[in-house]
Amino acid sequence: MAESTGSGTTADASAPRPRKSSWKYIGPGIVVAATGVGAGDLVATLIAGSNFGYTLLWAAVIGCVVKISLAEAAGRWHLSTGRTLFDGWASLGRWTTWFFVVYVVIWGYVYGAAAMSSSGLPLQALFPDVMELKWWAILTGLVGLVFVWFNKYAVFEKVMTVLVGIMFVVTVYLAIRVTPHLGDAFAGLLPVLPDEKDSILNTLGLIGGVGGTITLAAYGYWVNAKGWTDTGWMKVMRLDNRVAYVTTGVFVVAMLFVGAELLHSANVAIASGDKGLVQLSGILEKEYGDATAKLFLVGFFATSFTSLIGVWHGVSLMFADFVERYREQRTGAGAASRSGEEVASGAREKSVPFRAYLLWLTFPPMILLFQGQPFRLIIIYGVLGAAFMPFLALTLVWLLNSSRTPREWRNGWLSNGMLTIAGLLFLVLCVKQISDQDWSSFF
Repeated sequence: MAESTGSGTTADASAPRPRKSSWKYIGPGIVVAATGVGAGDLVATLIAGSNFGYTLLWAAVIGCVVKISLAEAAGRWHLSTGRTLFDGWASLGRWTTWFFVVYVVIWGYVYGAAAMSSSGLPLQALFPDVMELKWWAILTGLVGLVFVWFNKYAVFEKVMTVLVGIMFVVTVYLAIRVTPHLGDAFAGLLPVLPDEKDSILNTLGLIGGVGGTITLAAYGYWVNAKGWTDTGWMKVMRLDNRVAYVTTGVFVVAMLFVGAELLHSANVAIASGDKGLVQLSGILEKEYGDATAKLFLVGFFATSFTSLIGVWHGVSLMFADFVERYREQRTGAGAASRSGEEVASGAREKSVPFRAYLLWLTFPPMILLFQGQPFRLIIIYGVLGAAFMPFLALTLVWLLNSSRTPREWRNGWLSNGMLTIAGLLFLVLCVKQISDQDWSSFF
């Protein structure tokens, strides 16, 4: 079949042969699942289970389906055009570049401290008398830096796969251990809202919070880093993406089971944020013994550390892509270096911009571990973070319905519907996040 190219011509002879989708190729999906599900997602799901039992199980499942459509769209852009997502954003106007630059600088600074702290918490709980939390946090940041600095994607993927295996075993074991009521769980698949104040916004928040971060945008870069650079890999990418969010769904549903059975039935509340997971380890120790509590803390560490090294790698790739395009604009160089082949070669992972952003994610945030997080910066961070997901969803709708994408790979009605729903969902959550900020204290 003739395929449209980005320039509007056809390429019968050069059309890539479709690869047969096979489990042996799975990789980037595991990476995006591990990175996207952090400690905060698990706590939010636990709290939803503790507050509402199984009532919002359907919302967690829908959250996974929404993210499938977003990640598939990002991967499809990379494979169908041979261009990176940042290159697509830049074609929409300079405003996208300014948004991205401000976002990755401020978001990276605050996220770096949060990721290191989250990874350090379970280690401090496992080894309470060794050193303070901030030193555990710094240690995990340095380990993540060294690991990503000296390894290419292939090694990174293997380590992420091992850590995902640990996460999977721990979460499924806990879900079985608490003996879920399967009848109630199946009933929770019916779309019913809890009879509580702000139940609609809480439900939308759960849907939007299931593994939804900048890592969805990084998925296309990991697809290229795997060596998938053309439409011949499209079926493989789609299988890989589904595996990603089935895996995410298992994590989320398992933790909702734990929240519903262990916390909801006993009317036990835990704190929001990462410290809620440390509280949960104490509850597990009382109910099921020290071994189960320690196993959970190992799973907690795997969850947090995969998010740390995933962002260290994926967002650094995106930043390197941004710098490369900026350099080309200044020098008038060609666009070849922006192609998926350049990412697949591994050259970006050894580039100065990649390593510079790695350093930015690691060392400046350490200041926040000692001094606390400045109030105004946290508000800006929250607003930018809330704005990124609607930005991603709506720009993907724009890119994948335009002549920038070969006609065969443009959105169909289902993709357009899912991406539009995702965009509106995240827009509502963005408005809520902005309205909830303490703006009176900001000025």
